[in-house]
Amino acid sequence: MNGKILICMGTSGVSAGAGEVAGIFQAELESHGLVGEYKIIKTGDRGLFRDVLIDIITPQLGRVTYEYVKPEDVKDIFNKHIVEGEPVKKLLAGKDYEQFFADQTRIVLSNCGEIDPEDINDYAEHDGYSALRKALHMTPLQVIDEVKKSGLRGRGGAGFSTGAKWEFTRVEESAEKYVVCNADEGDPGAFMDRSVLEGDPHSVIEGMIIAGYAVGADQGCVYCRAEYPLAIERLEKAISQANEKGFLGKNILGSGFSFDVYVKQGAGAFVCGEETALIASIEGKRGSPVTRPPFPAQKGLWEKPTLINNVETLANIRHILLKGGEWFASIGHGKSKGTKVFALAGKVKNTGLVEIPMGTSIRQLIFGPGGGMANRNIGFKGVQIGGPSGGCLPESLLDIPIDYESITETGAIMGSGGMIVMDQLTCMVDIAKFFLDFTVAESCGKCVPCRVGLKRMVEVFEKITEGEGNPEHIEFLKEMAPSIRDTALCGLGNTAPNPVLTTLKYFLDEYRAHIEDKVCPSHACVNLIKFEVMNDKCVKCGICFKACPVDAIDWEKNEYAKINKDKCIRCKGCINACPFMAIE
Repeated sequence: MNGKILICMGTSGVSAGAGEVAGIFQAELESHGLVGEYKIIKTGDRGLFRDVLIDIITPQLGRVTYEYVKPEDVKDIFNKHIVEGEPVKKLLAGKDYEQFFADQTRIVLSNCGEIDPEDINDYAEHDGYSALRKALHMTPLQVIDEVKKSGLRGRGGAGFSTGAKWEFTRVEESAEKYVVCNADEGDPGAFMDRSVLEGDPHSVIEGMIIAGYAVGADQGCVYCRAEYPLAIERLEKAISQANEKGFLGKNILGSGFSFDVYVKQGAGAFVCGEETALIASIEGKRGSPVTRPPFPAQKGLWEKPTLINNVETLANIRHILLKGGEWFASIGHGKSKGTKVFALAGKVKNTGLVEIPMGTSIRQLIFGPGGGMANRNIGFKGVQIGGPSGGCLPESLLDIPIDYESITETGAIMGSGGMIVMDQLTCMVDIAKFFLDFTVAESCGKCVPCRVGLKRMVEVFEKITEGEGNPEHIEFLKEMAPSIRDTALCGLGNTAPNPVLTTLKYFLDEYRAHIEDKVCPSHACVNLIKFEVMNDKCVKCGICFKACPVDAIDWEKNEYAKINKDKCIRCKGCINACPFMAIE
């Protein structure tokens, strides 16, 4: 074997044509008689979505990465790189690619983009199932103790001690116990679980088996939303392979311990990410939460003690068992140990999955792997952290460390790891309304604070963004938001007001501008935009003229642009295109 050709074939890669690219590479190897010399490895996505991403590894040139590869590029790459030994410079990954990965510490994502997720042997070559072998030579209490030493906290959002959760489930007396992997990832802009399940499904299965051994369970369930068909396909294939190899089923590796895993597809309800609603859905009931206690560790699936961890939490387990809890605890900050995977999205240069040590500042994340703002002429305004249940933080908080306690003190939450960067063209009032709209749509409607209170708040936001706001609306929001937070039945309702509370706290001036001046400072709320070009900001570039779909802008070279309001359809195409915020 002379080399390897790694092709990223997660959802992003497949949608960009990775399957066709792989087929052409295979055909070229066959036509040149090099099938035995090169191995094509179809990996998951690596995190930076510049598909189709390809790595070619040879003894002569080492590892070379190509980005945005199209099917028509393959023959050129093959002939020059593989046959002639010269990289195709125009397709090489550049400095942005290097910067994106330079400051990451990849533990959970270490195999993503590196191994074939559909080949258990490839996983085994990267220490796959070695942690399980080690765990089976330890007592269950020793395994739990190692997890407790690591300081690992649940990566699904709450940040509860994983070791303590395992211990609570272990001490419950029951002939039947369950392990559930919560893969019901529903935050807008979040795709951490999907990428891990597509790129390294065996790591999650191995974590579940070890968890089952530790707590005394013999059956596991992965609850994954049906909108993730590729993740489900690879997960089910991995389960089948693990059974064939003896890592699942009866008497695993001759240890006397038995454990099975199956996949339950969810219908995409955001509320089913909450533990009790998730359990109800698995049981075939409507996905509605119930009050706690009892907690799932006491009475969960089918009324039996149930351990629930999310994908990222379970994917950490094999690394902790192999390298030790103290190794994991040496990474991180304060009470937040290890790394955290974030889905970085929004108005940032490099979007994708980033894994960084806990304690890294928000600024280091956005301006390090993220590469800074997508448009350097339009500055940073805020960052939404924690998904629709999280909060919007201003530039003054960019240097706080990313750990559970520090983030919670700001009024936001860590959540599962969504992070959306916003620039000066983002209206924080409109953003709060957007996330409220989402939680209203996803609420199960079981409790009054969530069903009625959130809806009343949305109605107030509609008035504010349409120019019909008054000062009493701010007082209403300040009173209603904490009331819902403190009285709602489950975590969805408890955290839904966070975007409102944090925008009121850090961006109150924008609310006042909407209400008192009837102006949207970010030029985002259509009813508050005059659609006039400000000559003091216009640089006579004509970008707005080119962006208008109905020819409503008059412009000539070296002249100020003018908007014909009789033709203007208020689509905001000109505003979104103008990098100088010259349209009011």
